[in-house]
Formats: sequence, structure tokens, C-alpha cells
Amino acid sequence: MSLRPTLPALASSLLLSFALHPAVMADEPSDVTALKPFKASYTADMRRVPVNGEASHQLEQNADGSWTLTFHAAMFVARMTETSNLVLEDGVVKPLSYRYERRGLGRSRDTRQHFDWDAGTVTGMHRDRSIALETEPGLLDKTSYQLALQRDLMAGKETLHYRVVDGRSIDEYEFEVTGSKRVSTEVGDFDAVEVVRVRDADANRQTTLWFAKDWDYLLVRLQQIESDGQDYQIMLKEATIDGIQVRGD
Repeated sequence: MSLRPTLPALASSLLLSFALHPAVMADEPSDVTALKPFKASYTADMRRVPVNGEASHQLEQNADGSWTLTFHAAMFVARMTETSNLVLEDGVVKPLSYRYERRGLGRSRDTRQHFDWDAGTVTGMHRDRSIALETEPGLLDKTSYQLALQRDLMAGKETLHYRVVDGRSIDEYEFEVTGSKRVSTEVGDFDAVEVVRVRDADANRQTTLWFAKDWDYLLVRLQQIESDGQDYQIMLKEATIDGIQVRGD
């Protein structure tokens, strides 16, 4: 089996999930309106094919009060980086800019987006073509929506809808809470809520995510099954939240 076509699918799984922001343990007071700096790393594996993939994700506050969310993944001979600059206004995640870079395997790509909320526009470039869209309330980019999803889980929501700038268009992203499961990772076991990506009836890809209830819904596992039956999985390797080490039971 060739490894080359598998990179985009596995990368999509990684990009889907790593930005989900951990906060504090549930037995301590938790402020859903606040963002907290964090660092997290994950490992990736692909059943039937030996894969050594790793990814890191980090949320940092800037001097001006905005936040920068950075994701970096490396697998095979390819690397990618996603960066979103954002603010939190009245408890709502609001993107300011977004950049995606992928290098390796002859599939290099750049995407840049700038959100001008005063002018009501989203401009930039995607695959060498210009972006020209109108903003709308709640509009997110492909990284910041994941922060919004995590915060909605913290607020107890079970049906999750997002309007996301994806390439040169605005797409609907939908998720649904489907149950609970005990998940084992390198840093311990977690009681997790299970969430699935809702897709069109004719879509063959299945994506399931698990978030640790006792760590404000930190992502601890993701599984994606492709139309050809290939099974990808990512697992939590380590994480810190405001300098506090994440540990399971």
C-alpha cells in the first residue's frame, strides 16, 4: 500500500481535533467564559500501515490581549502548521486571521484569511485564488471553531453547529454528542464524552472524538474510518493547562 495518498486524510483528522482547548479539572471552579493557555501533544497511528505521527498544539495570549492558537503536525516527510489569531468577546470566539501551510510529498499549499469585522469582509488567498466573503455573526475559521466546540461541550450542549470559512467558501460543520466511554491514554484513563461528526447520508467517512469530562473536555482520542476501511487514530500523549500537568486516573 502506498503511503502517499494517506497523508491528507490523516492530516485532516489531526487538524479537526487538536485545537480543542483544555481548561481546568472539573472538581475545581471553572469559568467557561475564560480562555487559558495550554500545550498538548498527541501521537497518531494508522492500522494496517506503520505510521509514526506526532502533533503539538498551543494556545498563547498576546500582549494586546488577543490569543494565538498554533498547531503543528509531522508525519512521513510532510509537515503542516495552522495558526489562528483570535479574541474572546462576550464569551464568543472571534477569529482575526488564519493561516495554513503544508509542505512535503509534492503537495505544498498555503491558505491565508483576514477577518475585518468592521468592514464585514473576509479576504485572503487559497490555492493561489483570492478569497472574498462577507462576515456573519458567529463565523469561524478551521481552527477557532474547535475552541467554540470545546466551550459548547463545557456549557452542556449536545448538538453543535458552526459556520466555518473553509477554503474560499463558508461551510456548515455539525457534531452530535452520542454517549460516554472510558478512554485509556499514555497519561491515564479518562471518563470521556463521545462526539461524532455529522455528515451527509452518502458520506462514507466516519469521525468520532472523545473528550475528558474531568478536564473540561480536553480531547483525549479521535478515530476516523475512511471509505476504504482504513482506520486512523490519535491519542493524547501529554498536556499542560496553565502549567498544570494533565493526568488521568
